Amino acid sequence: MTSPVSYTRHDDIAVLRIDNPPVNALSQAVRQGLSDAMDRAEGDAGVKAVLIVGAGRAFIAGADIKEFGKPLTPPFLPDLCTRIEASPLLVVASMHGVSLGGGLEIALGCHYRIAQPTARVGLPEVHLGLLPGAGGTQRLPRLIGAEKSVEPITSGRHIKADEALALGIFDRVTEGDTQEVGLAYTRTLIDDSAPRRPVSEMPAPDPLDWDATYDAVLKKGRGQISPAIAVRAIQAASELPFAEGMKHERKLFMELMETDQRKGMIHAFFNERAVSNLPELKGVEPRALQAIGVIGGGTMGAGIATAALLSRLSVVMIEMTDDAATAAKARIAGNLAGALKRGKISQDQHDALLGKALTVSTSYDALGDVDLVVEAVFEDMAVKREVFGKLDAACKPGCVLATNTSYLDVNEIAAATSRPADVIGLHFFSPAHVMKLLEVVVADQTAPDVVATGFALGKMLGKISVRAGVCDGFIGNRILATYRTAADHMVLDGASPYQIDKALTDFGFAMGPFAVADLAGLDIGWMTRKRKAPDRHPDERVPTYIDKLCEQGHFGQKTGEGYYVYEAGKRGGTPNPKIAQLIEAEQKELGITPRPFTNEEIVRRYMCAMVNEGARVLEEGIARRPADIDMTLLFGYGFPRYRGGPMKWADIEGLAGVLADIETYAKEDAHFWQPAKLLRDLVAKGHDFETLN
Repeated sequence: MTSPVSYTRHDDIAVLRIDNPPVNALSQAVRQGLSDAMDRAEGDAGVKAVLIVGAGRAFIAGADIKEFGKPLTPPFLPDLCTRIEASPLLVVASMHGVSLGGGLEIALGCHYRIAQPTARVGLPEVHLGLLPGAGGTQRLPRLIGAEKSVEPITSGRHIKADEALALGIFDRVTEGDTQEVGLAYTRTLIDDSAPRRPVSEMPAPDPLDWDATYDAVLKKGRGQISPAIAVRAIQAASELPFAEGMKHERKLFMELMETDQRKGMIHAFFNERAVSNLPELKGVEPRALQAIGVIGGGTMGAGIATAALLSRLSVVMIEMTDDAATAAKARIAGNLAGALKRGKISQDQHDALLGKALTVSTSYDALGDVDLVVEAVFEDMAVKREVFGKLDAACKPGCVLATNTSYLDVNEIAAATSRPADVIGLHFFSPAHVMKLLEVVVADQTAPDVVATGFALGKMLGKISVRAGVCDGFIGNRILATYRTAADHMVLDGASPYQIDKALTDFGFAMGPFAVADLAGLDIGWMTRKRKAPDRHPDERVPTYIDKLCEQGHFGQKTGEGYYVYEAGKRGGTPNPKIAQLIEAEQKELGITPRPFTNEEIVRRYMCAMVNEGARVLEEGIARRPADIDMTLLFGYGFPRYRGGPMKWADIEGLAGVLADIETYAKEDAHFWQPAKLLRDLVAKGHDFETLN
């Protein structure tokens, strides 16, 4: 078998070229190839230096994900980095594309580093619940100092070439063919009699206040432990001889390998890619996508339009009046100004997007040439049907007609057109140009190439796209309604909304359910409760205390008062004293004696409700795989990534225990806590949700 590492000699420089498409991942064959080629260079008379380069798109993008979860085979990466560094020859890395994780660790094992201006480096292991395990936490602090190393290692972010040069990770940044610039640089080093420069022999970095650094990183990680443990590994670089520091790094790495968080984050890592790969779409070509229409220029519509513009699609925005059209354009301009400020686009691109790429009109006739149109108007079936009747008349044959509804029946919306096969749900999350999730809702008559087009658009926009079936709320909002109900029941029974919010943010959620309700607008829940009231089961417990606040015109953040009171210019809110009074009045009316709840019980009930409804969503085929539910909650609902998603959480906790708790809760409320048949079946067979992915 041909080695993925080739060896060529250029006078007294040996070039080791890694060619393992697509991104030169550090497979066993690459590791062996590098080790063998180093041996060859050292045995090759007259060779003074070794240059390591990558073919194709990257220097080395990191570990080989095909080897994840399998027993490791030598040469092991830490040994290879040490072996490269220990060479009596001068070793130079010439880097381009990305050098991540083990790729950067290999480069840190070299004596000098030159890079292309477009190169990026990083140690992203914390995103897998780990820390750099091949010397990254020992060499980087010796090279650039402990203080400068903490943030890149604990955030796992990509560092651009200019910053890497300023930090001291790169010695030089030069544009050109990587091998040619690498050879020229290596030649200069030889001619200048530059010394070998092993990073491991550099002085230990100056210490920091390690406990304070650890605490700060732990707090920022909202319960994720790997970044904070990485701080302890960097501390070892400052306090221990290099060889001892390497042993300590390996010990901490192996401890993290055994954690539930690592299991959750690996699950998230693989499935965020897998959910968009649908077997049913194999060989199905999406329809052409160059221009899209957006109906409604509110927050959601403007966000969708912004996302499309940033993905280089042209956009036709339709509003009802000239004033509304002007306001919509201003919202899009505000979003694009943010992208300009963050360096996502240049001033020229910004101007072109607002100029040629965007059309704002009050006439549906402007939609004649668009390939796909997304309706983002008021969440009311009569309004949606009216819009789709107009789209049916205005849009060209083959144009995909999409609704951004959060709850409503896509089949009923499709029935307002003469072409239901062209209709699909594309449920974006607000703000649509920021949030990563897209639910692709497939109606009964949606054509396969329309489904493929929905996923193609999601990919263009950089979204995690999840397939959902039609039901009230699809995957995410249907499950949200259930776990939110569990929280409402706990409030009636004695837990305060503020205790619940705190328990769940301590668990790792970005926000608690009551803070989320204030952010979304309390009028949404109020409207939903009114919409569902006629068909409500007599045994259903529905709190009405919050409706009294809505009746007074208080809808959360947008009006300054909800569960919390919000003051202009201040971040976050403070508990609203009216809420306790309203809850107490309703408890008296219902004859409920409030009882205390522990934070653990709050989390357990909330999660069990989420998992139970998730099992029903799977049972009914609304979601095809448990991983679809996990990715929906991770990317749309602030679920902590390090727990992998609710179904993964249930697997890690043990389904038998989850079912037993649900059966216990059912003794006090048999209507709400009816265990899902799928959950019972899995427990009876000794299976878990993972077996269904």
